Amino acid sequence: MKTLQLIARNRLALAGGIILILVVVLALITPLLPLKAPNATDPANKNAFFGESGYLLGSDHLGRDILSRLLWGTRVSLAIGFISAVIAAVVGAAIGIIAGYAGGRTDNLLMRAIDMIMGFPYILLALAIVAALGPGLMNALIAVAAVNVPFFARNIRGVTVGLAHKEFVDAARLAGMSHARIILFEILPNVVPVIVVAASTTVGWMILETAGLSFLGLGSQPPDSDLGSMLGLAKDSLISDPHVSYPPGLMILIIVMSINLLGDGIRDALDPRLRSGALSRPMAATTVERKAPAPEPRESGVLTLTDIETQFHVGKRVFKAVNEVSLHVAPGECLGLIGESGSGKSVTALSVMGLVASPPGVITGGSARYKDEELIGADYGKLRSLRGDRVAYIFQDPLATLHPLYKVGDQLIEAIKVHHGIGRGEARKRAIQLLKDVRIPNAESRIDTYPHEMSGGMRQRVGIAMALANDPDVIIADEPTTALDVTVQAQILSLLSDLRKSRGLAIIFITHDFGVVAQLCDRAAVMYAGRIVEEGTTDQILNNPRHPYTARLMACVPELGEGKRRLEAIPGLPPAVDKLPEGCAFADRCHKVQADCRSGEIPLAKVGNHRARCLHPVERQATEAAQ
Repeated sequence: MKTLQLIARNRLALAGGIILILVVVLALITPLLPLKAPNATDPANKNAFFGESGYLLGSDHLGRDILSRLLWGTRVSLAIGFISAVIAAVVGAAIGIIAGYAGGRTDNLLMRAIDMIMGFPYILLALAIVAALGPGLMNALIAVAAVNVPFFARNIRGVTVGLAHKEFVDAARLAGMSHARIILFEILPNVVPVIVVAASTTVGWMILETAGLSFLGLGSQPPDSDLGSMLGLAKDSLISDPHVSYPPGLMILIIVMSINLLGDGIRDALDPRLRSGALSRPMAATTVERKAPAPEPRESGVLTLTDIETQFHVGKRVFKAVNEVSLHVAPGECLGLIGESGSGKSVTALSVMGLVASPPGVITGGSARYKDEELIGADYGKLRSLRGDRVAYIFQDPLATLHPLYKVGDQLIEAIKVHHGIGRGEARKRAIQLLKDVRIPNAESRIDTYPHEMSGGMRQRVGIAMALANDPDVIIADEPTTALDVTVQAQILSLLSDLRKSRGLAIIFITHDFGVVAQLCDRAAVMYAGRIVEEGTTDQILNNPRHPYTARLMACVPELGEGKRRLEAIPGLPPAVDKLPEGCAFADRCHKVQADCRSGEIPLAKVGNHRARCLHPVERQATEAAQ
């Protein structure tokens, strides 16, 4: 049902589906319609024009009713197209699954045979098959199915190779399942969506190929006809009576276009990446649709965020990923941004420089100022000049953000030259010095290595060097130590701390780890469901958390030498940000919840020495007991 809803949301796919359904229904009820016999001749009314002598769509050179022949021919063309697609899909998928699962010699033999077939132009191969088997509709069906088998085999084999060594397949082998059962119950269900997508996007071409063979006289044979043979007969009178070719030509166009549009919609609905919008081409900067003028900043700093609102518009659903978030960071200061996954930390950071993908991201309110310059809604040229120059970003996974085909030195040099008009030699010297600054040994040789030749810690240092390439004033570090081991993490944190002190950098550090906050950050802000729920100095947050969410987060952290302390867990799950509850978003998971927590806006107000968004804050004694 959800897949149908996603297809219906795509207007072109919906239009294609409706048109195709109408054509199929019309073809199915053709025997019930009061039509003339498709092969009945009327030489006295040959090549009649539209509407003449009772022929709604005219007649052909033998006086046969074009409307009747068109509908009967559509039945044949649709049947041949769909049957050939099913045959090609079944045979091709079977070859692809067996080759991908078995590997080794079986894979080589099957794929080399497929390569031999693909070595011939598919139309010429289809003509050769029909020539060998003889003209006829069934032989044309066999030819069209055969030349499309390699397409399915190659696609399915690629998917199967990726699945054959997955953990769930290994687990099935360890459980004693036979190869046949593994293929049928473990591999096949995972490739069925690929088969459906491939079939839905190729059945239109198969109808065209069948029509092409019939047009050449190798498909449907007189007196029977399909759309291709109707066009073939109409070509002889194309100059004198061109109207005879219009109905079959237009019907082929309608069928093929509707199938292709519907196939595209099915592909988008079944591909989880396309369905989520992950593969849609984003705009150069996040779309800005403010509902009110940009507010004036309430705090001072080198980077100031005031009431930022960022949403994701997916169909009719609106996800409030960031909801009135205000932050500021001063030169030489490090602000820690903490919260569970999905709380809006990364989206907040990406909103600063308009890096949230649009579609579906939209900034609907607030202000982000670098010194006195407004960034939200700024023109792309201004944002581009500031990105990586004044405000830099360190991403979580450097292996994904560093280009795998370029040496790390070339990527560093590019980051420098984009913002500074200097020669390559000078930029290379600068890149080597940056690698030394981030404590990469043998920088002169390491500059000519590829990302995959480096360890995870080395790649992360390269990411930091790239962020430092243009002496920025602000660095946004999005969980840069999450994928690293403890030793390398400590080195990276020490490096960032030293750079902050020596260069006066302002750092926004996104993390899940309170230990990182304690080591590196001056202040901390805790996010939940897209909002700041507590903010204060690191000492205040760690030693005296006032919001129940912060206290429970800290109680979940294990402590060395405290083996007798019970490791807590927060019950339930964060709320869906497209259906946020009234009042406090944490209410359903909070042990201190009361009736007034579930109604009205709860402000981020001063509680003790810092601020928390809570009507019934945690008392100091309770916090110490929880720890």
